[in-house]
Amino acid sequence: MSPPGGAHVIVGASTAGATAAATLRQEGVDAPVVLLGAEPHPPYERPPLSTGYLQGKTSLEQLWLRPAGFWQEHGIDLRTGVAATRVDALGQVVELADGTREPYERLLIATGGRNRRPPIPGFELEGVCDLRHVADADAIRRRAEPGARAVVVGLGFIGCEVTASLRARGLEVTAVEPQPTPLAQVLGEDVGAVVAGLHREHGVQLALGDAVDHFDGDGAIEAVVTRQGHRLACDLAVVGLGLEPATEIIADTDVAVDDGIVVDEHARSSVPGIYAAGDVARHWHPLLGRFVRVEHWQHALKHGAAAARAMAGGGEPFTDVPWFWSDQYDTTIQYAGAPAEWDQLVLRGDVAARQFSGFYLDQGRLQGVVAVNRPRDVRAGMRLIAAGGAVDPRQLADEDVDLGRLARRGGPAG
Repeated sequence: MSPPGGAHVIVGASTAGATAAATLRQEGVDAPVVLLGAEPHPPYERPPLSTGYLQGKTSLEQLWLRPAGFWQEHGIDLRTGVAATRVDALGQVVELADGTREPYERLLIATGGRNRRPPIPGFELEGVCDLRHVADADAIRRRAEPGARAVVVGLGFIGCEVTASLRARGLEVTAVEPQPTPLAQVLGEDVGAVVAGLHREHGVQLALGDAVDHFDGDGAIEAVVTRQGHRLACDLAVVGLGLEPATEIIADTDVAVDDGIVVDEHARSSVPGIYAAGDVARHWHPLLGRFVRVEHWQHALKHGAAAARAMAGGGEPFTDVPWFWSDQYDTTIQYAGAPAEWDQLVLRGDVAARQFSGFYLDQGRLQGVVAVNRPRDVRAGMRLIAAGGAVDPRQLADEDVDLGRLARRGGPAG
């Protein structure tokens, strides 16, 4: 058990921040632990916001990361509705919006990110929404009446899930995506075309290779007008054009920032005593041999715990292979890895039946794997990525080759 010391302050009651707070206690830290959250809610899981919660199948209480009494029972000073505005790194103090100052010995930044809001005319119209917080999901739900018309702007994973959820609520949905397919930048156009077919099969109108010129309406959204001149009448527009890391709190410090707060494999920033985890952190990944910033729930959970162990004075380098999933209609897509690029995509299984996996290789080494309704392939793929060796593409494509056994052998080329 660690000796008592100065406060461990965590800015951001996110998945990463809340998990870090709980892990500090698990690691035997006796020092005060302060968890600051800008939202009025206790820490909650974000993935259901675009699926079960948006569809009305999941209650707000079911989103809580821990039971209501957990924080007090474990001596964690959880403060909700408290926005941190600035870090004074020299004075080792976090300044809050209400004028108070919170001193720290160790500080974890887990502020996540904010939705990108490009300067599209009409963005301020009522009914033009994005989705990051509970309040955003509530705003969408209020307008998502059966039979209403919705336009979803951007078909990344959140956009795809929102599209599926709005269809489940009985809305007419058109989706606008600048790329040739949904998820083209992450999964490539071959797999993206499968996702496009999935949404078309469920009645979604796709405007691919197009982008929004402006939102039109008199006080409230009436239509989305695209750059190709299409006018898409709607009662609701949901914009999902990516996330930018929320780093402004350390703007007056020497903490290095480059597409997120730059940290090492122990979540340590360039300023001693300051750590970062989750969506806001761009961390060195020893396994991948480069810095990565990952915006998924599982990563936030694991990275937050790893940061806490480092803050407690221990912990191993963080080397987890990034992994996440997406539920769209009756289809589950899982993905592991973080390939910066790939030169070969190997498909395994029945693409037409949406029962297949795709393996992303760069110079013979497996960098990522996607599985559509085939979760076991992702688990094996993660072990192959971790092994780091070259893999024979013919073995990946061959259904007679046991991927689990191949992973246990370290994936030798042959």
